[in-house]
Amino acid sequence: MEALHEELPFDLDFHPSSPFVVTSLITGELCLFRYGPESQPERLFSVKAHKESCRAVRFVDSGKVILSGSADCSVLASDVESGKPIARLEDAHENAINRLVCLTESTIATGDDEGCIKVWDTRERSCCNSFEVHDDYISDMTYVADTNQILATSGDGTLSVNNLRRNKVRSRSEFSEDELLSLVVMKNGKKVVCGTPSGALLLYSWGYFKDCSDRFLGHTQSVDTMLKLDEETLVSGSSDGVIRLVGILPNRIIQPLAEHSEYPIEALAFSNDKKYLGSISHDKMLKLWDLEELLNGPRVVNGDEPAEAGSDDSDDDSDDDAMDVDMAATSSKGSRSKKAGKGQSSSRPASDFFADL
Repeated sequence: MEALHEELPFDLDFHPSSPFVVTSLITGELCLFRYGPESQPERLFSVKAHKESCRAVRFVDSGKVILSGSADCSVLASDVESGKPIARLEDAHENAINRLVCLTESTIATGDDEGCIKVWDTRERSCCNSFEVHDDYISDMTYVADTNQILATSGDGTLSVNNLRRNKVRSRSEFSEDELLSLVVMKNGKKVVCGTPSGALLLYSWGYFKDCSDRFLGHTQSVDTMLKLDEETLVSGSSDGVIRLVGILPNRIIQPLAEHSEYPIEALAFSNDKKYLGSISHDKMLKLWDLEELLNGPRVVNGDEPAEAGSDDSDDDSDDDAMDVDMAATSSKGSRSKKAGKGQSSSRPASDFFADL
């Protein structure tokens, strides 16, 4: 199943209970589609949500509201039935928003082009946490509920662990040779896997984030997005347009699953029941894949073959910096953001936004 956009999509998200998927575009538009097993995705609406590119989108409030973050520095809440704006926070960040993730039913986190992470509590109707830890754009974030912490990767080549309860940066890795583009937590929370522009996957052991414990060189090009399938395997999207199934410890490319196109894959997402895998790419196409068919029908794409990694597979580290030791953020100049654009600020208070929401 597939649907063509008029312009480049940056992000997508599936509805938590209904067969809807939303995409955000470089033009600032939001597009909502209904999908089903027997038909192509049907576009329900396309609305101009932001003045500049809309880089991040998520369903919140049990799927009643669509939240989007933009290069114009705003966060917008839109009605899922009509696409009409409910509330807008113009001055959410001082710089362009690059990532938006849901933490709990009442909290979200946003990350911008200058490395700032903010956490918003809808019950308190305000920004409750702010972390100025990175020197370049926030490329990816994930929430670890067991420890109430946000893990973030950045274009400055570092991984950070941010404690929400204490509002402190608990740990930050040393600078890697590459930017860090994507991350997932694997092995029941024991390993953090990060994707890089060179195609290498960097593995960090939980509690020892100073340096990676393992490097897996199975990809030939940039690993821009990843999803955890289970504790042993992940799904990666690469700049060669190929979606792969990857095993972690032992590290290997299990099989190429599909080829979206010859262009880079921008984002991946699972449907709420994990029946479908959604992908968007620079070919402007949204594609929905039957995940069971992909996993049960292995393909060889672009001559890919399963590959083994020859690096350390143990869960032990020689690092002596534990996760609960605060690390001061050091300064470094990373590569410029892959999604350029600056926004504007407004004096409207955050409380008005969440009160309307």
